[in-house]
Amino acid sequence: MTDFIIGKIDSLPPLPKSIIELEEFRKLPNKEILDLLKIIEKDPLIVTTLLRVANSALFGFVSEVETPSRAINLLGVNFTISIILGSAVQDLVKSNLDAYGVQIDDFINTSNLASSLVNQWISKVDFSLREELLLPAFLQETGKFVISEVVNENGKTKEFLEKIKENKNISDIEKEFTGYSCARVTANIFKHWKLSHELIFKIGFVENLDTCPKDYQEEAKVLEIIKILCNIREPLSDKVIEEGVKKAKEYGFDTKILLDAIESIKLKLNNEF
Repeated sequence: MTDFIIGKIDSLPPLPKSIIELEEFRKLPNKEILDLLKIIEKDPLIVTTLLRVANSALFGFVSEVETPSRAINLLGVNFTISIILGSAVQDLVKSNLDAYGVQIDDFINTSNLASSLVNQWISKVDFSLREELLLPAFLQETGKFVISEVVNENGKTKEFLEKIKENKNISDIEKEFTGYSCARVTANIFKHWKLSHELIFKIGFVENLDTCPKDYQEEAKVLEIIKILCNIREPLSDKVIEEGVKKAKEYGFDTKILLDAIESIKLKLNNEF
């Protein structure tokens, strides 16, 4: 199915002008909130997305966030950019996730959870690293849409899903059926759109540290842990928390900081219900 994957990526629509502007803004060394607000307010869909995320249980702000400017002030410039860019990119590749046995809303919630984990956990470890990882954490599973579509079109959905239900490693199943892991598919999607090579490298080498350039190994390790914890089928379940903490310990991270972040997020989510 390798050729099918490549074909799907090559046929993706171009990035909208507003997203190109956001990506260019993201690269600026000095970012002015008013300039970001001008880009956001051009696109009603971006405004809707931003306010929906800002008012989600993951953040738990005391009062409703009603304007983009307040959302930016509460979330921060880089977090805001990550949420908007991430949501827009996912919308462009969105089809279905039948092969994984989940709904699109599940995927979106898991992506938001991934960014929140970076925010809660990595901000206590290295704030500059947090800024670098908000966007890739949100986007690293984007390739699952392309994989699911290719698996569906080849009549392998039932077989693919049965393998996943056996609690096998999802990345291994992706490679078995398509020749690519989600990380590699996602990296190739962003290469197709000519997004920054830093974003491509950080995601592309997740679970492949042996060939990862030294400059990106720390980021790839964090993203791998986030990927485990935000398993698309069972995010923050006891099983994946155990696996994620084990991997964090293996990579030399302070697991108490990670567990505290997980507990804080779970508490916010529980308060929603």
